[in-house]
Amino acid sequence: MAERILITGCGIISSIGNNLKETHNNILSERSGIGKIEILKTNHRDHLIAGEIKHSNEVLAKMAGIQLKDGITRTTLLAIIAANEAVTHAGIESEIDSNTALISGTTVGGMVTSELYYPDFLENNSKNDFIESHDCGDSTERIATHFGIKGFTTTINTACSSSANAIMLGARLIKSGKAKRVIAGGVDALSMFTLNGFNTLMIIDPEPCKPFDDNRKGLNLGEGAAFLVLESEKSAEHKNVLCELKGYGNANDAYHQTALSPEGRGAVLSMKSALKKSGLTTDQIDYINAHGTATQNNDHSEGVAIEKLFGKDLPYLSSTKSMTGHTLGGSGAIEAVISILAINNGIVPANLNFKNKMKELNFKPNSKLLEGVEIKNVLSNSFGFGGNNTSLIFSKC
Repeated sequence: MAERILITGCGIISSIGNNLKETHNNILSERSGIGKIEILKTNHRDHLIAGEIKHSNEVLAKMAGIQLKDGITRTTLLAIIAANEAVTHAGIESEIDSNTALISGTTVGGMVTSELYYPDFLENNSKNDFIESHDCGDSTERIATHFGIKGFTTTINTACSSSANAIMLGARLIKSGKAKRVIAGGVDALSMFTLNGFNTLMIIDPEPCKPFDDNRKGLNLGEGAAFLVLESEKSAEHKNVLCELKGYGNANDAYHQTALSPEGRGAVLSMKSALKKSGLTTDQIDYINAHGTATQNNDHSEGVAIEKLFGKDLPYLSSTKSMTGHTLGGSGAIEAVISILAINNGIVPANLNFKNKMKELNFKPNSKLLEGVEIKNVLSNSFGFGGNNTSLIFSKC
C-alpha cells in the first residue's frame, strides 16, 4: 500500500490564464476573468456575464497541438491543453504506460457542441460527428488517445464535485496499488444548456458575483480545465514534488436535488472525513479554498458547516470563483491547482467583490490578496447538486 500521494505536475486553463504562470500572475493582480460573453452564441450575451476563455476553438486547437476535426469539442480542447501542461510539468511524457491511469470529471461533456445540432438530428435524423461526441466520456477517451494512455480510464459526473472526486479516485487507485501514477482532473466548457438552466433556476448574478457577501445574488458561470499528476512515492522519486494530497473525503447530505442542507450536514461530513484521512486537526489548516458559489443556499450552508467544524478560530478563507466563475465539473481541479499555488507561493487569493458580512455567519472571507504567508495545509471544498460533497487537503512536503 502506498503511504503518500504526491503531486508532481499541474496544468490549468481558465478565464484568468492559459497556464500556471498566467493564473498565478492574475491571482497576484487580483484580476477577475468574469466579463462580457463573446464566444458562446447565446441570446443572453447582452445581459449576463461569465468567466469565458476568450479564444475561438480554432485558437484552442493550435494551443492543444491538435487538428480541429472528427467531433472534437471545446470541452476536449480545454482538457487537452490543461493535461498537456500537467504531463510536461511532471516530466512523465516517456513514463506513460499501462500503470498510468486517467480520470476526468465533467458535467456538460460534448453537449457544448451537440446542442447546436440536436434539432436537426431530431427532425432529419442527420448524422454529425458532434452528435456522437455528445457523451461525457468522449473527451476522456480523446485525452487518453492523445497521450497513448492504456491504463485505467474513466469519467466522473457528480455535478460540481466531479473533478474533485476524480482526484480522490486517483489517490485511491494509487493507494490500492492499481496505478503508479494518475492524471486526474476535469473540464467544462460554457454551453447554452448550462447558462439557460442556471438562469432558469434564478441563481445567476448579472453582475460580478460576491461570495459570502450578505447581498450576494448568485453565481457567474465559467469554463476551464485543470489536471494534476498524482504519483506514488516510488514513482515520484527524483522528481520535483509540489505537495502531498494528504486527505480526501466525500459525503452526501441527501437533502435536495439542487440544494445543500441548511445545517451543512454533508459539508461537515466531507470535511471531517478529509481531516481524519489526513491525520490533521482543524487548527493545522492554514487556508480554506471554499466552494463559495455566491448563491444564497451554498454560502449559508457551507459557512455554517465551516463554523461548526472550526469554531471561532478560522483559518484564512476565500472563494476563487469570484475570479474564474463557477466552472462546474472543472471547478474542483481548478481550485485544487489554485490551492497548490497557494502552498508553493505563500499566498492567499482574494475573495473579490466582498463588502458586507453575512448576518448569520461570524467570519469574513479574505477580500484582499495576502502574500508572504506560510501555507502548509489547504482544505479545498467542492459541493455538487444532489448534495455530493467532496473535500481535499493538500499539504506542503
